[in-house]
Amino acid sequence: MAQKPLSAEMFPGVGFRIKTEVPRPDKKLVESFRQFESPDISDQLNRLYALVPEIHCLTGSRHTLVGPVCTVKAYPGDNLMVHKALDIARPGDVIVVDARASATNAVLGGLISLKAKTRKIAGFIVDGFIRDLPEILPLNFPVFARGATPIGPLHRGPGEINYPICCGGVVVNAGDIVVADQAGVAVVPLEHAPEILARLIANRERNRQYLADVSRGKFSNEWVDNILSDAGCAIPESTSKSSTTAAAKASKKPAGKRRPRAAR
Repeated sequence: MAQKPLSAEMFPGVGFRIKTEVPRPDKKLVESFRQFESPDISDQLNRLYALVPEIHCLTGSRHTLVGPVCTVKAYPGDNLMVHKALDIARPGDVIVVDARASATNAVLGGLISLKAKTRKIAGFIVDGFIRDLPEILPLNFPVFARGATPIGPLHRGPGEINYPICCGGVVVNAGDIVVADQAGVAVVPLEHAPEILARLIANRERNRQYLADVSRGKFSNEWVDNILSDAGCAIPESTSKSSTTAAAKASKKPAGKRRPRAAR
């Protein structure tokens, strides 16, 4: 009698496991990140903790997400663990799904989104595809993903909940703080969250006067010329425009010796 190869079996343990208790950030700490945008947070994380831009909000420009992470590692094309995560995640959590960027099948749709909303889950961030977008939109429930497909998932496993995942090129751990908005998605490692928050607050205060001067046209790009000159670039003197006002001289470069963002 023919038997199924043992290599096709699923085994308990690594790759097929669930963790229910994880370190969690203080609620006030999480809420403090709501006042900052994802690009500013990315800057303070040395631009290494923002998800790839292909993962974006599919449910409307008004939607943002700020909350602790519940991680899900899903086998591509399967969403058994996404369903189970609804029992594990707590109200206010953001469920972040590593589906390996697969476009073959969706890993969640209208039904899971409705269930998640009733359990007060903050939203989903999916490194993969979703389905039933017309059903999700009226829910006013934030979903970030790579795109939508009509092809639904299977429900077999394997997968993991609340173990480290890779989402959009960033390692994400359960309990990390995620901030997602129309500019992108940034992940703040839990152990460094207080430090990053302090940097954000300090940087905002340092740049307040600089931005006020820029809005009045009082700024100098002399710092750009200095970098180009130090790198050996030949700069015609006629292209160097420096302001003669004291305010402009004081704001040659953003506070904290950081270069200004190219665009907002």
